[in-house]
Amino acid sequence: MDPQQLRTFVTVVRLGSFSEAARELGYTQSAVSQQIAALEADLGTSLLVRRPVGPTEAGARLLEHAGPLLVRLDAARADVARLAGAPSARLLLGATPLAVGAELGRVLAEVRREYPRVELVVRVVAQEVLPALVATGEVDLALIDGLAAPSDPLPLPDVGPLGTVAVGEQPLAVALPAGHPLAGHRGLALADLSAARWLDAPDLAPTAARLRAATGVDGFRPAARYLGTDVRGLLALVAAGHGLAVLPATALDGAAGVAAVPVREPRLVHRTELVHGSLPEGPAALLARLLAG
Repeated sequence: MDPQQLRTFVTVVRLGSFSEAARELGYTQSAVSQQIAALEADLGTSLLVRRPVGPTEAGARLLEHAGPLLVRLDAARADVARLAGAPSARLLLGATPLAVGAELGRVLAEVRREYPRVELVVRVVAQEVLPALVATGEVDLALIDGLAAPSDPLPLPDVGPLGTVAVGEQPLAVALPAGHPLAGHRGLALADLSAARWLDAPDLAPTAARLRAATGVDGFRPAARYLGTDVRGLLALVAAGHGLAVLPATALDGAAGVAAVPVREPRLVHRTELVHGSLPEGPAALLARLLAG
């Protein structure tokens, strides 16, 4: 399969239009139609329904393969470019919201002392997209956090030959309203809270699906959703009784109206890892060494 034809196919499906895909890709509509026709001829089957535009059953199956294939192609190009190119004057670090803290600030200060002219950019992004951004070179490095058993690596999608470095592990706590009956407990088993009201905050806290997988218990139904990256906003909802959340214990220090009770079972930690591709000498490599140390 020709990668450009595959990219055109994905764009047509995403936009639901040949003309819109042509406009986005900088082609004529005729060129887009020719690429789709060539791809269909190559695979020997129809991939798109024309009115309205959408994938056939075969097209839907191809779409499942297309995303990972295109990411791997972009990752290969970016990885070679990192090794062959001149050192960049910019350091672009991707990070999940809870991975940005005082330690990162201290380490970045050391990088800037060594490379005073480097342009530093920290980009806060949701965890599920960060590995692909590293693989394709849209960010130089990424700090990713999540639930894990002690010393176990975080699960990452297969988007390319990425390396990981453990940066830190912290204990977990359940965030409860200060007046909650369980607020004074010395520890809690998450399975015992499966019927409680929970907050769904996918950019900050483990999702219900992740909690069910960790405990082996059904439940953890969200009572409300928080689609943001400010932990203070999430904790304000906890304090007001809208639901519970599992967070690293340090994120709950000093939170008004919120009690933090350690997670006793299952044995889990809040783990932070550095994710990187190839690292030629420069600001990104220094940052990786400092975080690993």
